[in-house]
Amino acid sequence: MSLPSSDLRLVDFTNAAPSTLQTQVINAIDDANSFLDNLTAGADNSTGIAKLSAEQALADVMQFDHINLALDRSWGILSHLNGVMSNDEIRHVHHELLPKLSAYGTRVGQHQPLFTRYQTIADDTEFFAALEPARARAIELALRSFELSGVALPQAEQEQFAAIQSELSTLSATFSDHILDATQAFALPLEESQLKGLTESGLALLADAGAQYKTRELANGTLSQTDIDALPTPYYVASLNIPIYLAVMTHADDRSLRETLYRAYVTRASEFDTHTNAKGESLNNADIMSKILTLREQKAKLLGFDNYAEVSLSTKMADSVSEVETFLRDLATQATPAAQKDLAQLQRCAQDYGIDELQPWDSAYIAEKVKQSEFSLSQEEIRPYFPLPKVTSGLFAIVERLYGITVQEQSYEGADDHSVSRWHDDVRFYQLFDADDQLIGGFYFDLFARSGKRGGAWMSGFQSRYSYEEQNHQQLPVCFMVGNFTPALDGKPSLLTHEEVLTLFHEFGHGLHHLLTQVTVGDVAGVNGVEWDAVELPSQFMENWAWDAEGIALISSHVDTGEPLPKDKLDALLAVKNFQSGLQTLRQIEFALFDLLIHAHTPALNYEGILATLNAVRSDIAIMQTPDYNRFANGFSHIFAGGYAAGYYSYKWAELLSADAFSKFEEEGIFNPATGKAFRESILSVGGSFPAKTNFENFRGRSANIDALLRHNGFTDVKNTDAANAQTTREAI
Repeated sequence: MSLPSSDLRLVDFTNAAPSTLQTQVINAIDDANSFLDNLTAGADNSTGIAKLSAEQALADVMQFDHINLALDRSWGILSHLNGVMSNDEIRHVHHELLPKLSAYGTRVGQHQPLFTRYQTIADDTEFFAALEPARARAIELALRSFELSGVALPQAEQEQFAAIQSELSTLSATFSDHILDATQAFALPLEESQLKGLTESGLALLADAGAQYKTRELANGTLSQTDIDALPTPYYVASLNIPIYLAVMTHADDRSLRETLYRAYVTRASEFDTHTNAKGESLNNADIMSKILTLREQKAKLLGFDNYAEVSLSTKMADSVSEVETFLRDLATQATPAAQKDLAQLQRCAQDYGIDELQPWDSAYIAEKVKQSEFSLSQEEIRPYFPLPKVTSGLFAIVERLYGITVQEQSYEGADDHSVSRWHDDVRFYQLFDADDQLIGGFYFDLFARSGKRGGAWMSGFQSRYSYEEQNHQQLPVCFMVGNFTPALDGKPSLLTHEEVLTLFHEFGHGLHHLLTQVTVGDVAGVNGVEWDAVELPSQFMENWAWDAEGIALISSHVDTGEPLPKDKLDALLAVKNFQSGLQTLRQIEFALFDLLIHAHTPALNYEGILATLNAVRSDIAIMQTPDYNRFANGFSHIFAGGYAAGYYSYKWAELLSADAFSKFEEEGIFNPATGKAFRESILSVGGSFPAKTNFENFRGRSANIDALLRHNGFTDVKNTDAANAQTTREAI
C-alpha cells in the first residue's frame, strides 16, 4: 500500500518569505530551549535524576528529536534559499540567525541533563543491546558528539567553546559571501577580435551575460539608457560564472583573454581583488582564513586534541593524520608517472599553437585541442547528444534497472493537491516509487547557473525519513539537487558536456543515498551519520554508468535528429576517460594535502603561513608551475565554509571505495539486478546505522583495496603497485 503523498510534507515556497522563516526558526529554538529548561529543572529538584530509567531517558531523547524537526525544517529552507536565491534580504536574515543557532547548538551539545539521558541509555547494557541497530548507533554517535561539543569541560571553558563556535559560523558565512560577491562583481565586455575560437554555445552564454550586464549597469546607474542603446546587440561579456569561465578557458584562441580570466578567477576574495560588497567592504578572505584556523585550533585544544585535524578525523573512517598523509602521498607516487606523460602530451601540442611555455590558462585550451586531434573528440560536437531531458530520462532508466525504482515528474500549475511549489521556474520536482508502487520520497532538481546562486553542485538532504509513533508522525525523505549547468538557449533544451553529465550522476548518487534509506531514526537515516570520508562513495559510484557504453546509450541522443551517439564518438569518449587523469589526480591530492596540513599545524597558521604551506605542497606534488599570484585557497569554500575541513581527502578515499565497489558490477554485470539489490541493501538502505567499513565489507565480502582505483585511473602500468597496495589497504579502509 502506498504511503500518502502528504508524508512528503513539501514546502510552500510561495509563502517562504525570509521574515516568516526567521520567525519560525526563532520559535523553534524557543520551543527546544523550553524543553531543555524543563530537563534542567527536573535535574535540580530534590529527587534528582538518579532514578531515571533507560526507558524514560529514551522517551525524552525521542521527544527532543521530534521537537527539533521544526528547526531543521525552517532553517533548512532558509539555508537552501540563501544558496540558490541569495539576495540582501535573505542574506541578512540568514546571517542574523547564525549566532542564535550557534548558541543553541552549543547549549544542546553541553547540556548535562540531556547528555545524562543518552548516557543512561548506553549504561543499561541489557536495554541498549535490545535497541534496533539504527537507534543504538544514533545513541553512540550522539555521545561522541557531546564529547566533541565540550560537555565535559568546566563552565568557563564551555563558555569559551560557545564563543568560538559562534564566531566560526559567522566567519564561514562571510567567507562564502565574499566568494559569491567577488564572482558576480567581475564582468569583462569583449571585443569582436576576442571571440575567435568560441563555440556557438559559448557565444550564446556570453551574449546572455551581456544582456544581464546591460540590465544591471542601467539599474545601478553606471550606464544611462543612451549608453546602453549605443552598445551592440548581441553584446558579449565574460564573467566568472563557471559555464562562461570554462567556455572561454577551453575554446578562446585569445591567450591574453584566457590569462586575464584565469587571473581574475584565482585571485577572487584575495588581496589582489579590489572589488567591494554592497556596503563598500573589502572581499579579501585572508584575515578570515587565519582567524578560522586559529579558532579551530583553540577548539581542538579545549577538547584535548593536539590539532584540529585530529578533531576532524575522530569522526571519520581514517584513523590518523599520518594514515591520511601516507595514503595521499602514496597515491601521488602512483599518479606522478602518468601525470608527467599527461604534461608532456600537452606541451607537445602547445608548440603547434605557438606556446613555448605551457601555463595554467593554456591547459584546458590545449587539452581540448589534444582531444580533437588524438581522439577526434570535441566536447562541443558531443554536447548536442546530451540534451538534459534525455540525460535525466536515461539516468532514471539506469536506476530503475539497478534498483527497481521509478521516477515520476510532478506538475507545477494550479492549486490542486498534486501541484508543487517551487522557488524558481527552472526547478523540477520528482517522486520516487519502489517496485510495488510505494512512494519512497521526492527530490528537486535546480540545475542551471544564474545570478544569486552559489557556484558548484551539491545535494542537500533537506528532510530525512523519520517516524515518531507517539504522535503518529511519518515523513518521507526529500532532497534538493543543485547544479550550475549551461541553461537552455536558443529555444533548445540545455545541452550538457560530458563533464556536466558526470556531475549530474554524482549528485544523483548522493540523492539516492538519502532517498533509498529504510532507516527511520533521523540522525542515521540517508546520508546522516555516515562518516565523511565514506559519504562520497555512492556519488562517485554512480558516475561509472556515465562512462559505460550501455549506460551512455540510455542517456544520449541528438537534440535535433534523435540519433544515438555515433560509434566513433562513443569510442572516442570512452578512450578519453583517463585523459589527463594523472594531472587531475595530482591536483586533487594537492588540495587534500594542503587542507590536511594547515589543520594539523600547531600553532595555527597566519595568512603567510597558509600560502607557504600551499607552496610547499605544490612543490612536493604538482609538476606544473603555478603563478605566484594564484590565491586558490581564498576561494576554497569546501574547507573554510563547508564541512570538509581536514576532510577534503575524502574524495580520493571514497573514490577508492567506489572503484572497488563498482568492480563487483564489472565482475557480475553492470546492470545485474542481484548486484544492484545487494548494493542498495548493504550501502544505500542502511544509511549511517552501521559503520561505513561494515557496510562496505557486507557488500564486497572483504576490505577495500586500491587495485580498482589504480586501474580505473589508468595507473596500472606503474611498477610499484604492490607496494602502494600494501600501504593503502589497511584494515581502516
